[in-house]
Formats: sequence, C-alpha cells, structure tokens
Amino acid sequence: MARNILILGASYGSLLGTKLLMAGHNVTLVCRAKTAELINREGTEVRIKLRDEAVHRAIFSRDLPGKLDAVTPANVNLSRYDLVGLAMQEPQYTNHTVRMLMVKIAAAKLPCLSIMNMPPLPYLKRIPALAGMDLEEAYTNAQVWERFEPGLVTLCSPDPQAFRPPEEAANVLHVGLPTNFKASVFADEKHNKVLRELEADIDAVTLDGHDVPVKLKVFDSLFVPLAKWSMLLTGNYRCITPHEPQSIRDAVHGDLKRSQTIYDHVDAIARKLGADPQDQVPFAKYAKAAESLLKPSSAARAVASGAPFIERVDLLVKLISHQLGVPNAEIDRTVETVDLKLNEKIVQGGSGAQ
Repeated sequence: MARNILILGASYGSLLGTKLLMAGHNVTLVCRAKTAELINREGTEVRIKLRDEAVHRAIFSRDLPGKLDAVTPANVNLSRYDLVGLAMQEPQYTNHTVRMLMVKIAAAKLPCLSIMNMPPLPYLKRIPALAGMDLEEAYTNAQVWERFEPGLVTLCSPDPQAFRPPEEAANVLHVGLPTNFKASVFADEKHNKVLRELEADIDAVTLDGHDVPVKLKVFDSLFVPLAKWSMLLTGNYRCITPHEPQSIRDAVHGDLKRSQTIYDHVDAIARKLGADPQDQVPFAKYAKAAESLLKPSSAARAVASGAPFIERVDLLVKLISHQLGVPNAEIDRTVETVDLKLNEKIVQGGSGAQ
C-alpha cells in the first residue's frame, strides 16, 4: 500500500524522499515557493554511488514509481499524510509559516520522524535521564516544540552525508557518504507498523539489479540515534575554527588522539543516559569514514556564509554533560569557538538562512 509522506525540507529531505519514491510511496516536500515551483516542474535529482561503482548515478524522481509534489508551508493539507519527516535544519522551524505548520502538525497528532542532527525536544523528553533537564538554551526557539506529544516524535541518526552542489539548481542533491538512516521506534505500535513497512519497502529496492544504499533501519532502542553526537562533536563542529573552516577529515585526523578522547567522552555521556555500547559506532569505523569527508560540515559552511543561527548539538551536549556532572574541556572549547564565530557574524551584521 502506498503511504503518503510529508517531508519538511527539500534539500536533505529529498534523499529520504527519493528512497521512499523508489519504494512506491508518495512524497510531498515542503519548501520555499521558488523551489516548490522548480520541483513541481522538473522533479528532483539525487546523485548516489552504488556499491563497487566508481561514478555516481543520477536518480530522477520523474522516473520513480511513487508520486512527488512540493508545496509551501502555508499550502499543506495535513489530512493526506500518514507520517511527517522533519528534514529542515533546526533554526528554520522558527520561520513564521513553518511554525504555523508545526502547530497544525502537533494538533493533528501525526507521527513525526526527524532526520535533523538536532534532536527535537519532545524526543529528548522520552529519555528519562533527560526529561527533567534544562536544555532549551540549545534551541533557536524551544517553543516550536511545546505542543508535540513526546511519543509521537522519533529520531533518525542522520548518518548519510549529502549536500546541494553550489553550482547546481535547488532540486539537485549529491550524496557523499551513502550510509543508513537509523531510526528509533515511536511509542505507539501502530506508528511503528508504518515505520517497519517503509523499512522493508526501501530495503527491497534495486536499480538495474543492484542494491541501492541509504536504507531506513528501525531500532527498539531510543539511544541508537545518539551515536551521531560523538561524530558531530568530534568532526562537524570542530570544522568551525577561529579562522577559516576546515574539512571533517582534517578536524578528525589533524590530532587523532585528541579526536578519540572527545569521541569516547561523548559515547560515555550517552551510556550515562542509558545507551548500550551496542547502540554506538566504534571510533575506528567513524575515523575511517571521516577520511573521505573532504568538505567542511554543513554547520561550518553555514557559519562561514554568515548564518546567524545553526543547529547547536555542541551546546546541547555541553548542557547535558554539565548537568550530569561530567563536563569536558574540549567540548566547552568547541562551544566557545562556535559562539565566538556566530557572534562575530552578528556584530558584522551577517545574515542568511541555512
């Protein structure tokens, strides 16, 4: 049965969207008016490398069994959808029309699957050790999340690395690292049935007889997506330096011993919250993947281009570590550097959306 999925965010969201379209499901991408017009006219193009192939394949939405359309936030008809994907960067949810849509999504009690790096606040409320913590400071506007029932919000570890090539149109996405979306379950089994259905359908997809990477994997543990925090704090946020941004590879491999210390500390924080070591990704595996990440992270690129706000998983982890009584000087230093660069942009009158 074809499901109807609403995805907020047409850039990174088009990766999950393409996988769903390949599996025969219907997808609506929520984006700006100009991007929506482009997608409705030409569809999307996602470039992805299949296993053992040297060149990226271009996958066009118009060639896929599922139906794709795009709308602006004000024109969404929520009665059509079985599931909502949250694929915008966290600061973008503070846009007025997006916020109004979020109010309606919360009221409609639709299950929401986040593929943001920044975990939605209601998801964190599902983790007993975090439920009572003061974490709002890490969010651009924590009020966006107030109306959501925690059990209706789940999180993927957004491990696939993808970017919109700057020289291309807004409907093109290039996948640099085709790993999996690892999702935790919802509180309600009827919503998990939909998730597992999507997981199985995406898993069955082939292209010219070849398996297609970037799967949706569903886990019973709430802690599997937290494995991404170690990667973000070791690599992504350390791409932001007092000077020019550096690549993820250089952030990780510039001082591998220091990187492992940070990675291990964040893993230990997740275990204090209740994570099992099996929920986590070994440092050696991450360090190997980081060798091929030759660009600065999206957070570093956003700061460099003048964005006044970015997703602050670095600050979130700092707040958690301090409230657990296990602060870390390296994490505190990273947060200080990010604060400094963001304030620099504000002082210079920098602006721009991610």
